[in-house]
Amino acid sequence: MLLTMPPPAPLAPFVTKLYWYDEPLGDALELALPTGRQQLIVNLAEDEQRWYDGPGFARVHRMPAATVSGALAGPVCIDTAEQRQVVGACFRPGGGFPFFGTPAADVDLPLDQVWGRDGATLAERLRGYPTPRRRLAALAELLLARLGDPLAGPDRLVGAAATALERGLPVATVADRLGRTDRGLTRRFAARTGYTPKRYARIRRFQRVAADCAVARAVAGRAGVDWAALAAEHGYVDQSHLIHDFRAFASVTPTRYRPREARTPNHLPVPPG
Repeated sequence: MLLTMPPPAPLAPFVTKLYWYDEPLGDALELALPTGRQQLIVNLAEDEQRWYDGPGFARVHRMPAATVSGALAGPVCIDTAEQRQVVGACFRPGGGFPFFGTPAADVDLPLDQVWGRDGATLAERLRGYPTPRRRLAALAELLLARLGDPLAGPDRLVGAAATALERGLPVATVADRLGRTDRGLTRRFAARTGYTPKRYARIRRFQRVAADCAVARAVAGRAGVDWAALAAEHGYVDQSHLIHDFRAFASVTPTRYRPREARTPNHLPVPPG
C-alpha cells in the first residue's frame, strides 16, 4: 500500500509530498536510481538501512533506520527488505537545504549526523503512532519544528533554475535569464542541491525517459519501445547519448532496463548470482 499526503501549507514550498509505503516485499537486491531530488527515509520495519557494493554486491554497509539522501550521481544497490514499511518526505529542488544543509556527494547520511538525538530517535517515535496518517502528520510536525522561519521560504533562484533546466534550457541561457554568470549559478545551485545545474538537468531528463520507458514496456513489452523516437523526444542528439545516460544512471543499457513495475521506474531488480 502506498499512501501519500500533501505537506501542510508552511512546508509546501520545501516539500512535495509525505508518503507511507507498506508492502510485503521478499528479500532481494535492487538498484535504486538517482532522481536529483532529496528524500528523508525512515525504515519502520527494521532498525537499519543497508546498501551494497563490491563484486557481486557482496559487501554490505549499514546505517541507522533514518537517513537523508545525498546528491547521488549513479545507482545504489539496496535491500528490498528495508522497503517493507517506510515513512518518508520528498523535497523540492533545494528544499532540503534548510533542514539538512548541502547534500553530501554520492552518499546518504544517517539522520542523527545532521539532527542529533532527534534523528536518532525518529524511527522509534514514528512507530509509536497507531496509523499511517498519524505517522505522516507527526513527521510533518517535526519538519515544521526544524524549519525555523518558514516565512523566509526556499531559494527562489534555485527553484526557478531547476524549473528552466527541466524544460531543457541550456545552463548558459538559464543563468542569463536569472541575471547570473554560469559560475555564479553553478555555485549557488550546487550549494542548495548538491548537483551542478548540468548534472541535475541530465538526471531529471533521464528520469523522464525512464518513466516513459517503464510505461511502454508495461503496455507493449520490449518491442513497444522505439528507442530512436524516445531519444529524439527527450532532446538527445542520438541514441548513443541515450545509452550513455542509461549506463551512467542505471548501470544497464536501455534494452536491459526492466524496473520492478511501471509505477516504480527507479527500482531495478538485481538478477540473482
